[in-house]
Parts: sequence; structure tokens; C-alpha cells
Amino acid sequence: MLATNPGGFGRPIVALPDVEAFEQFPLPERALPASTYEMLARGAAVAPDQPALSFFLRSDDFREPFVWTHAELLADITKTANALRRLGVGRDDVVAFVLPNLPETHFVIWGSEVAGIAFAVNPLLEAAQISELLAAGRAKWLVTLEPFSGFDIWQKALKAAATVPDLQGILTVGLAPYLRHGTDEASEAGSSTVGVDGVSIPILNLREQMAVESGEGLTFDTPGPEDISSYFCTGGTTGLPKIAARTHQSEVFDAWSTQAMTGDALAPGKTIFCGLPLFHVNGQLVTGLMPWSQGGHVVLGTPYGYRGEGVVPSFWEMVEHYRIAAFSGVPTVFSALLQVPVGGRDISSVGYGFCGAAPMPVELFRTFENTIGIRILEAYGLTEGACVSSVNPPEGERRIGSIGLRLPYQQMASVRLDDSGTFVGFAETEEVGVLAIRGPNVFAGYINAEHNKGLWIEIDGERWLNTGDLARQDADGYFWLTGRKKELIIRGGHNIDPKLIENAVQDHPAVQLAAAVGRPDARAGELPILYVQLKPAMVASEADLLAHAVDRIPERAAHPKSVRILSSMPVTPVGKIFKPALSMLEIEDVVRQEAEASGIALTSLSVVQDARLGVLARIATEGDPAPLHEKLVRYAFKAQFQQSGNQS
Repeated sequence: MLATNPGGFGRPIVALPDVEAFEQFPLPERALPASTYEMLARGAAVAPDQPALSFFLRSDDFREPFVWTHAELLADITKTANALRRLGVGRDDVVAFVLPNLPETHFVIWGSEVAGIAFAVNPLLEAAQISELLAAGRAKWLVTLEPFSGFDIWQKALKAAATVPDLQGILTVGLAPYLRHGTDEASEAGSSTVGVDGVSIPILNLREQMAVESGEGLTFDTPGPEDISSYFCTGGTTGLPKIAARTHQSEVFDAWSTQAMTGDALAPGKTIFCGLPLFHVNGQLVTGLMPWSQGGHVVLGTPYGYRGEGVVPSFWEMVEHYRIAAFSGVPTVFSALLQVPVGGRDISSVGYGFCGAAPMPVELFRTFENTIGIRILEAYGLTEGACVSSVNPPEGERRIGSIGLRLPYQQMASVRLDDSGTFVGFAETEEVGVLAIRGPNVFAGYINAEHNKGLWIEIDGERWLNTGDLARQDADGYFWLTGRKKELIIRGGHNIDPKLIENAVQDHPAVQLAAAVGRPDARAGELPILYVQLKPAMVASEADLLAHAVDRIPERAAHPKSVRILSSMPVTPVGKIFKPALSMLEIEDVVRQEAEASGIALTSLSVVQDARLGVLARIATEGDPAPLHEKLVRYAFKAQFQQSGNQS
């Protein structure tokens, strides 16, 4: 990376001293854009006539995309913003969108951020969940997909909107402009109004509203750095999560600082592939704002990204065709791509693939790099920190299993907290502590004040964010995650709130206690498992409890794979369910199953919380443990074979 900033720092950032040297130039003097819109405008000015966005509806059509130059993209964002302001959206008003990955989704994201507040809602949620989120976020306008074969978004969104008290209108997005085949048919919304709480509200077409606006400039003043730019659901992309409020400063800084770490790979003429959903921070910032702020090119691959039919099987063809320089994915994406032969495709354009959202098994990391020949950059971030907080430096040492070095101008530390969550001190080198961050990328807080309790740590009069993760920092400044205090289950990069699963079985007459945890899975990272303790003298089968839970969980990804009945739940000294013990039971069961499948006899097995390595399975076997070792390296937890001293 060659930093092209006013500080004159022209050396690659390869180690922590380079980050610290980069910070010697005061951040205010770097004159970052005041808003995401201004950042996009600056990027468009770099290369106005070069491609900014390419989109194809189906993977078969990837060679014939619909293309926007930077000037055209900024104009459509501007038209969207002006239309929203004309429709009554003010600085503090919320525009929610329930959309798949479409060009219009980007128009709405960035147009809503400059006119008001953009609120991303997962289109895979069911109507009741969408309705609750829209009400909690006080959405004034909703943007969603017109009826279209193969999509149920319109039906769910319309049902959800019917009970949202603050909603004043619905804007629809159609797929007809992107159809390449005459046999395709798109249906219309069918009505110009809809009843919401007994009041008739308009249904308008987004494109028609854009058509009467000018794309030459905004008709109103742009927001400032501290203004709220977006709402994001956190605590789960399934379930009923908390809503995080982020500022323009947090998004602008995070995109800029991440670029300072990763370099000019996304400059004009360079292409990044977007396959992650645009209701997720990574999809928006890493494969949106960040490359566009530099004049880069984004390929938006089908409405459902990597999940779209034919996308993964055709991925290396797409890389060759577009000369893709980078892409971002979760471990399950890399695992799927590993199964697709590169063949004779020229994929030499790819500098690296970003991996985040869930821990990547070490063996998957090594196998992917050795087989495919593409470097992986492991990173760490969270919605509350805009997106990225640390990353392995592409020009420096990439330490497998590490989340890398902190971003410039963002502080990051492992800290000691007492039982009340009060700061006691900074952890020593290699000592595990609670991971905390402080910097311009940190969000404003949750919109419900109750959710902010215990969120902030005061250190020397400054406010730090408690990430809820456990980590250690090595002598060279690299951070290593060792566990999670927060209890989210991460399935294929999707966060599942365990309360959603637990609540689904709590009304069963036989259930006294319930706890959901993640079971390690070689493909998905984790799968939800539900543990249950029955009431005295009550009887219920695991199959009955599973059916009861599944029937009450609307999101399929959150359906538990199994229910396990315990005579008593493990609890802490104060009586709270001790979920780490349940997670360790799942790890132990995975090891036993893989050992049996490998024909290997275990002489001892214990799962412990190692002070340095985190959760560790200590294993002793009869004979050669190599076949079992080969299976276990596909998982995110670490295994130590006592017989041979081999450790992974």
C-alpha cells in the first residue's frame, strides 16, 4: 500500500510501527469527507467516466452486465436523495429497505443516508419480524421489491407494513429493467395505496420518482460528520436484534482507514466482487463505499450474491472476465469456492480475498491458498465499529488465525474488567482480556437506551466500546480472538440470536430451562443446538421439543439441528446457565464422531479453556492420530494431540 494522503507517508503499512508512524500526521488535517455522499462524490471525480457498478440478474448473463459509470452512479444516488427529500424525508427520518442486492439498493442506501437515515432490513426475515423492526426503527418510508416470480419479499413487506404506525409510504423496485429473456414476466404491485393501521398510504415506484429529479446536485444541504447515517440490526441477522445507530463519520472513517491498510488494490481500473448481502455492513462498505471512494469498480453478482444460482460454480469465470482484484466472503464461501476447479482460468488479477464474520479454520485457510493460489486477508470488525477494526496487512506478515493489526487512528486493546464490567487495567502481552475499541468508527449507540447498558468502558476519562469478544495481543501488535463473551451463534456468516431459539421452546409445558449454543461445523462454522432441562416429573422427547421449537422459529437458519435434554443445566455460582460448558460438550461430541468415522480409538479427551489458545480439545489416541487430525483442522476450534505433540 502506498498512502496517498496529505501526511506524505508513502511507505507500505507492514507492521504496527508503520501504523503508529502514519498516525503522526493529525487526523483532522487529513480533511476526510463530512458525509458518505461527499465521499462518493470525491471518488466519482477521480474517474467519472470509468465503470463504477456492473450488475447482472442471473449468473448466465455475467458477460452482459448493466453498467454505471461513476458519474452515472452518483447521479442516480443524487436523484434518489432528492426524491426522498421531496417525499418528506428529513434529516432524522428513517427510510427502511427490504431488498436483495440490486443497483437500486445502493441508490437507496446512499440516497437515504444523505436525505435521512438508511435502515437495512434482512429480506429473508418473515413478515412479523420485519414489522417489529420497522416499528422499532420508526420507519417513515419503506423501499421494497415489486412482486416477482421466485421472490416472496413483496408479500412479506406488505404484510409487515400494515401494522407500522409511523409509515407514510412505500417505494417499489422492479426487476423488469434487468430482464434479458422474453419469457420472463414481472408482475406489478397492483395498487397505488395500502392500508396501514386503518390509514391509506401511497405506493410509488422508485424509478418513476427518480425520473423527475435532477442528478446534477442535491436540492438540500448535506449532513455533517456527527449526523446519524444508518441503522443496522445487530445481535443477529436473524431474530429480533438490537438496532445500532451509526454516524457519517463512523462510515467515512472506517472506509478510509481500511483503505490505508489495504492499499490501492481498489483504485480506478480495479474491480471488486460483491457477493455478500447489502443489508450487511461488509457488503455496503468493503464492497461499496470503500472502492467507490477511490474510483474503483464493483461487480454486483445477482440479487442473492454468492447464494444466487450458478454464482459459485461460475465464479472463476467471472474473475477472469472482469479481472477481479479482490472479493470479500465468509469461511463458508471460501469452502464452497475451494470445490470449484480453477482449470485454465486466468485468475492472476486477484490480489486477495477478505475473510471475516466468523473464524476461519486454519486448514481451510492453508488449503485454499495452496490450491487456488489466492492470498486471504483475515480481518475483524463489528457493526458497532462501522465494519472493519483490524486486518492482516497485505504487504506485511499475514499470521494465520490472527485478526491482524488495528486500523490507523483506531485504538484497540485487550483489557481487564471486574465482575461489574469496570476497567481494571490493560492486559499484558499474550494475556487474554476483553477486546475494546475506541475511535472515529465507533457507532453512536443503540436506539433503545436499555441496550446500551454495559456497552461502554471508561478508561482514563475516555469511552471505549466493549466488543464482547475475548482476545490477546502478541508482542508485534497482532490480535488473536480466543472466544466470545457474547453468545451469538454464527452460521455461515449469519448471526443468530440464541434467545430466538430459546424463547421458541420456553412455552412448552415440560420445559424448565433452555439454552442454545453453536455446534462446530466444518462447512457452516456453527450450527444451532438447543439444550433443555425439563421440569420435575415432566416428560418430553427430543423430537417433540425440536418440532415445537421449529414451528415457532420463522427464520430457517435459526432452526436448531438437534435438541439435547439434560438432567440439569451447568450454571455459574450466581445461578446463570453457563453456556461455555455446553459449547465444550458439542466440541467433545464432534471430536468423538470424527474419531469414530476415522476408525481411531480415543484414550483420553478433554475440552478446556486454554489461557492463550482459547477453547482447546486435548486428545490422546491409540495409534497414528493423523487421519483424525486431518478431519479436525476443518473446524474453527483448536486440537492438541498429546500422544504426538502435534497441535493445530
